[in-house]
Amino acid sequence: MNGTGTLAGVYFIGIGGIGMSALARYFISKGVIVAGYDRTESSLTRELEREGCSVSYNDDESAIPPLFKNAGLKDKILVVFTPAIPPESAILNFFRREGYAINKRSEVLGAISCTTSTIAVAGTHGKTSVSTLTAHILTHSGRGCSAFLGGISKNYNSNLLLSDSEYTVMEADEYDRSFHRLSPLFAVITSADADHLDIYGSYESMLEGYSEFCRKIRPEGKLLINEKVVGKIAVPEGLPLFVYGFSESCDFRITDHEKAGENYRFSIQAGRVTLKNLVYPFPGIMNMENACAASALGMMCGVDENGIRNALATFKGVRRRFDVRVKRPDCVYIDDYAHHPEEIRAFISSVRDYFGKRRITGIFQPHLYSRTRDHADGFAAILDTLDEVIILPIYPAREKPIEGVSSEMIAERMKMKNRRVVEMKDVFSTLDFGKIDVLLTIGAGDIDRLADPIENELKKLKDR
Repeated sequence: MNGTGTLAGVYFIGIGGIGMSALARYFISKGVIVAGYDRTESSLTRELEREGCSVSYNDDESAIPPLFKNAGLKDKILVVFTPAIPPESAILNFFRREGYAINKRSEVLGAISCTTSTIAVAGTHGKTSVSTLTAHILTHSGRGCSAFLGGISKNYNSNLLLSDSEYTVMEADEYDRSFHRLSPLFAVITSADADHLDIYGSYESMLEGYSEFCRKIRPEGKLLINEKVVGKIAVPEGLPLFVYGFSESCDFRITDHEKAGENYRFSIQAGRVTLKNLVYPFPGIMNMENACAASALGMMCGVDENGIRNALATFKGVRRRFDVRVKRPDCVYIDDYAHHPEEIRAFISSVRDYFGKRRITGIFQPHLYSRTRDHADGFAAILDTLDEVIILPIYPAREKPIEGVSSEMIAERMKMKNRRVVEMKDVFSTLDFGKIDVLLTIGAGDIDRLADPIENELKKLKDR
């Protein structure tokens, strides 16, 4: 990848993705001309356009701005694409045919990771929450960091933070083995459940992928892992290893956890030091684990106890991660990106932990045909713990349909009677908003399109 000083422009194919848009903003901040294509307009693409980026929604080479088709500038143009873009994309094939330098998003992040003290957050779930909270701890404490986030931080209303600090926080995505491009100083693995088997072929191969990621950590670096990951991956000899969780053997141990009004209170024991009575505004075991991981990373970067304590208490969360959109005594609505059975289990468990025996309705959109095929039983089992479930058709993302795989696979395996498969356009006519107690939208596809309309409808009911 060329240095930003030699670039005339960067073109992003799939610019509306959460990770791609963060990179686009990074290059805009460097004064580079940025343009891109995405299939559909979104709030992210509209924000990029307001920031000076040219975005087209037509997959045709005629939509590419003249600067990026100037053969004389070819060596000063960087093209970045995401694996979600189909190989038959007309724009992608134009740049390939004309001999432009084309990089995956992971390759660009990899180049950035080599030039800073990078903190890489890996795991089948928890990446965005831990990376965003870590970035908040470093920023709020004054240590500072730059950060490429997989979600919109509600503290900073962005998926990109920039500073002159030595630290850069980024997510280490296991899909397509992208995290093998990184060269982190510190790394954390939050979880290692079976996922992306369409890429890895087997769970064992996926775990080897994580072991390979650990080998990418710099010799002077450190590795932090959730206690549930211990024994599943191979840690390079000589690499300092730290474990977090609830067990006495953990290097960063969560203790004395309890509900405290609308918040949660717990302590973190780290060797001879104990951070007592930390207050955190998000419920559940999963969220405490995420807070412990981010706090441990903060401590590794030199953040003191007061810095950790104040950052945890002021963390507002991430859009689409336990994102409380409506909270009234009579009605609650939470939106979440969870799309793997274990992720959904942790999310629902946190909701139950907080709201007790209230009636919970879930709207779930399966993400990928392959994941639905591989985990239909797991999805059914966890959705059965809700009181009412609406299942949307599968969001295919990058995949072609698989014969016999549909949302009905999940519904047929469920024991609960109060379940149905519904088209997204029919959700509003299916739900009785006047009877909603606790409502959840769950999924990583375009189910987020429902969030604003649902929030608005529930708020309108309050005003009647």
